[in-house]
Amino acid sequence: MTTFTLAQVPAQPGRTVVVTGATSGIGRVTAEVLAARGARVVLAVRDVDRGRAAARAMSGDVVVRPLDLADLASVRAFAADLAEPVDVLVNNAGVMVPPLSRTADGFELQLGTNHLGHFALTNLLLPRVRGRVVTVSSNAHRFGAIDFDDLNWDRRRYRPMAAYGQSKLANLLFTAELQRRLTAAGTSVVAVAAHPGMAATRLLSERRGVRHLLHRVSVPVAQSAEDGALPTLYAAVADVPGDSYAGPSGFLEGRGAPALVGRSARARDTAVAHRLWEVSEELTGTTFPAEVAAR
Repeated sequence: MTTFTLAQVPAQPGRTVVVTGATSGIGRVTAEVLAARGARVVLAVRDVDRGRAAARAMSGDVVVRPLDLADLASVRAFAADLAEPVDVLVNNAGVMVPPLSRTADGFELQLGTNHLGHFALTNLLLPRVRGRVVTVSSNAHRFGAIDFDDLNWDRRRYRPMAAYGQSKLANLLFTAELQRRLTAAGTSVVAVAAHPGMAATRLLSERRGVRHLLHRVSVPVAQSAEDGALPTLYAAVADVPGDSYAGPSGFLEGRGAPALVGRSARARDTAVAHRLWEVSEELTGTTFPAEVAAR
């Protein structure tokens, strides 16, 4: 595809899509568009009341299920409660540059939510996934680095943007290693990633600290949440190979029609991807399920 718009998202009858963080921003647009095209959409959200309000504003078959990615017990409960097959899992939810915070399991909040929560969710749902896994990363992965000596910022001086970059780099390394494992298992399920470019969403709406500065700099040039969702939708429905990375095709990938884009050298490091997978297994107690087989 040389161009891709919301109108070009094909009909999705008979398909089930799970979207994390679907109460606002690109997650909400992604869910809304796929539901309008006939998919059964599960809004996997931390705030159920906000999730229900979002669902009421959408057309089609939309259900709301509680999911707190910062709590592995909640991730396990969500996966156990969702018995139906899943055609597309959209790992969209995320937090951006908060003060140093910890998840229920003691992980640094950005790594714990953006990567480890989705890592656990994906592995728990994989036996029921029959299409693809889409994980939302960011251009911020380019200044990220995986520090295996202090992954959860227990000893280093906390730097919110560096921690965010680490979590977004982890998203791409996870996608690459997941695809490697899917290929080895002989399944037709694929893992892909996307980033929204510079999109005006709730991640940048807080008027304090680092996010206040980012808001002032980005809002004049940011594209809408609708345009920011296009790379995610492209990754979810277009005919793209495994381990693809979709993003805006415009200047510095900040805005524009979605296309397959490049990634940093660190995001292509297969040894780091493999090690991160093993560490993530240890931290979350989840692993690539043995029952994923050719199908």
